[in-house]
Amino acid sequence: MRSGFAILTMAVAAAFAQGPGGYNPTTPGVSLQGNWGPVFHEDAHERGPGPELVNYLGLPITEGARMYGLAWDASRFTIPEHQCEVHIVSYIYRGPYNLRIWEERDPVSQRLIAIKQYIDNYQQTRTIWMDDRPDLPEAAPHTWMGFSRGKWEGNILTVYTTHIKWGWIRRNGLRHTDQATLTEHFIRHGDHLTHVSILTDPITLTEPLIKTQDLVLRVQNGQTWLYPCEPVVEIERPRGAVPHYLPGENPFLHEFADHFHIPVEAALGGAETAYPEYQSKLKQTGAK
Repeated sequence: MRSGFAILTMAVAAAFAQGPGGYNPTTPGVSLQGNWGPVFHEDAHERGPGPELVNYLGLPITEGARMYGLAWDASRFTIPEHQCEVHIVSYIYRGPYNLRIWEERDPVSQRLIAIKQYIDNYQQTRTIWMDDRPDLPEAAPHTWMGFSRGKWEGNILTVYTTHIKWGWIRRNGLRHTDQATLTEHFIRHGDHLTHVSILTDPITLTEPLIKTQDLVLRVQNGQTWLYPCEPVVEIERPRGAVPHYLPGENPFLHEFADHFHIPVEAALGGAETAYPEYQSKLKQTGAK
């Protein structure tokens, strides 16, 4: 008699779970949908006006990446081809932006197909595929937002992105190549969203570069969702001319280091400069 009652109870519960208003939290994941805005309580100098020139401190860059950064001239921003250049997916969450997240589901089965994001900075729409589709062929085009596949690990959305164009590591000349890959974790706690990014690139990074950003849910309307950008000729130059510095000619090599009284070698970055133990090395050199 008891076993029959238990079976009946389970059947009734299952029927209610499948009916209108049913709730059956047996699958991982939470809703990330809504309008989100960043909180600038960390790395503010980098995420606002931009970082200092020749400030590579704390970044695990290779010698090749460092040479590229030292050859970069900020006047390159005046070239029409660079004025509206999109911040790459591995960097776009570092700046000022509004973020809208929504879901794309199968209209019949309601199976989750993709999580979509619209980022007002450079008006980028990003698709995170959730339907276990295979990766793109290696020769497929690389884009600003790359090709992203996601999965739920508990209530954490983990995203793996390939096929990314060249883009910023830091907005002072340091760039990663199109061989970079990106792993992300989106972690929601109520009205707070933490975004963790893990960037790898065998050409420009000696070890993964890990960064975090935080966002809050915005329920009040009034966000700006457009980014009109039209390149113009700001400075007349010969056709094909690109501002740059030849090796050993960057005039800003000492500016950041001298301002903060650290050796130039520290300002030039490298994996070693990211760790607390490096402070002991600075003390031995007499840096204040």
